[in-house]
Amino acid sequence: MAKDTKDRILATALELFSQNGYAGTNIRELTASLGMVKSSIYKHFENKEAIWNTLLDHMIAYYNARFGSPEQLPPVPESLEGLVEMTMRLVDFTVHDEKVVMTRKLLTIEQFRDDRARDLATKHFLTGLRDMFTPIFAGMMDKGLLHRDDPAMLAFAYTAPISALIHLCDREPEKAGEAITQIETFSRHFIKTYGVTEDE
Repeated sequence: MAKDTKDRILATALELFSQNGYAGTNIRELTASLGMVKSSIYKHFENKEAIWNTLLDHMIAYYNARFGSPEQLPPVPESLEGLVEMTMRLVDFTVHDEKVVMTRKLLTIEQFRDDRARDLATKHFLTGLRDMFTPIFAGMMDKGLLHRDDPAMLAFAYTAPISALIHLCDREPEKAGEAITQIETFSRHFIKTYGVTEDE
């Protein structure tokens, strides 16, 4: 029961923080949204900062378990088409999972206020994707699927445009379908450019 209450508090905090930011959300609003009193929240969390830090911990674990990370890599694709399929599966998750979308919005808002949010934004919007795809591309080179190149630079070139298009989905959700199509077109252009064909 206590865990359920704690999870409800974190879920509501994520929703409010992603809409109003940390400073724009107070405990009174959080308790009102939950239909609770302040004392009930303080049984689970010492203060708003404790809710914030626990929420970030939960969302890091949630994202890593479902998307992957440099520490939890997806398997290296067995084919060039497998890279496209893996990419689109990850894109579908990150664009449509409500918790991940709210977390991305929260980090976008809070990256200029909170050092931890800043570091997580840099990791999830840039360096983490590069670091995750670097060993994937190195593995694909070892399998003879991609031409030999600097895998880190290739990973950066691959993930930066995809990340930009995912942010477009957040800003203008009505363009999500178009952005996802662009990502698939880009992924296929990438394998056409860097992939090893049967004739080679």
